[in-house]
Amino acid sequence: MATKQQTLASAISFSGKGLHTGFQVEMTVHPAEENTGIVFRRVDLEGQPEVPALCEYVTDTSRGTTIEKGAAKVSTIEHIVSALWTLGVDNAIVDINAPETPIMDGSAKEYAERITEVGLVEQDADRKYFEVTEKQVYTLPEKGVAIVIYPDDEYSVSVHVDYNSKVVGNQYAVYCKEDNYSEKIAMCRTFVFLHELEPLLNLNLIKGGDLDNAIVVVENPVPDAQLERLKTIFGKDEIEITGGYLNNQQLRANNELARHKLLDLLGDFALLGMRIKGRVWATRPGHYANTEFMKELSRTIRRSGEQPTHKYSSKDQPVMDINKIKSILPHRPPFLLVDRIAHIDENFICGIKQVSMNEPFFVGHFPEEPIMPGVLIIEAMAQCCGIHVLSKVEDPECYSTYFLKADGVKWKRKVIPGDTLQIECHGTEIRRGICTAHCKAFVGGQLVSEAMLTAQIIKNR
Repeated sequence: MATKQQTLASAISFSGKGLHTGFQVEMTVHPAEENTGIVFRRVDLEGQPEVPALCEYVTDTSRGTTIEKGAAKVSTIEHIVSALWTLGVDNAIVDINAPETPIMDGSAKEYAERITEVGLVEQDADRKYFEVTEKQVYTLPEKGVAIVIYPDDEYSVSVHVDYNSKVVGNQYAVYCKEDNYSEKIAMCRTFVFLHELEPLLNLNLIKGGDLDNAIVVVENPVPDAQLERLKTIFGKDEIEITGGYLNNQQLRANNELARHKLLDLLGDFALLGMRIKGRVWATRPGHYANTEFMKELSRTIRRSGEQPTHKYSSKDQPVMDINKIKSILPHRPPFLLVDRIAHIDENFICGIKQVSMNEPFFVGHFPEEPIMPGVLIIEAMAQCCGIHVLSKVEDPECYSTYFLKADGVKWKRKVIPGDTLQIECHGTEIRRGICTAHCKAFVGGQLVSEAMLTAQIIKNR
């Protein structure tokens, strides 16, 4: 699995009808800068408003996945997003002149072909991953829907569909990283049961649907009058039913319907906005269940961001004790606010500050209700980050780090005497003498403060 973000090597364009609106659609997918994600831009509207392809913007899943933000609304995004994300595109701007993507032949075949044709470009930024650490389940018992995700080192998906249909039967489809998405999944078309057609038409949907971009499953004998009505609907002189499919549709795989459900799921799961390391098992998945599950995972990710990464125990030997810290930092008591380093690696450091009633600042902050000043919590973060940065340079005692700015500073609860302050700095980067890090402070496993810190490394005189 690639670890760096990727974008298209050049733009690709598509033209076709929207499945539900029937509008003629022009859509161009452009390369985008790292950390952009996949973003749809409505070029037909004033100001060209944008909506990111993220689960938090999903507003409708009745017959496809619709995202909306302000004036920007785009429907049936699952096929193009499935192709882009599964083939490795992390960042793209999708210009579209209509409220719905083109349905093409009902599959992602042409999308996948063009992406493969132009190729991808690796970018500098690392990919973001959601690593599943425990089993999570989403169910809709009344519809027989169940989606389960298990911990695993790689991303894989197994789909099972059973619609109590003698035509479709039980079907299974599987995707794992070794599979050729273009050959195995992208070519599988959307489908509909004949008994669903008239309700959809009554809802003023599938204006762009025809027998060339959808498989129509026929469960029961069809009266002549209904066949005549279908001829009018689809503009066909002849309508036949063969093998349970309208107009003798030749399936591209014996489990094409399950594979298309897999195609849809891959597109909907991409709306999490980060790659998944986990094994998925889905029974009768659909757009609603797929996107609601992603919303649940998104909430899980946000909650996990408020938990410490390192499991600290006072019984563990420190990676750096106070004497080692003093050999790196120029700070001294009473302004040395890191007592020990519990963990350090290339991208992450965990420091500990034991908050004692003997701290001099408690004399005046506050005499009757001692509280550690928020600015000193930030200072403790900065010192921890400084240790991380200076540990990467030769002769660290010859350098100091100087604050440049603190962004996104938040304090969530007070720190009092007796607390053990656990400080974590993630993603520390150094470029041209400027370092940045996302820092968090915890007490008892609860987040008390966080900030994005920027500092400059300067050699001492």
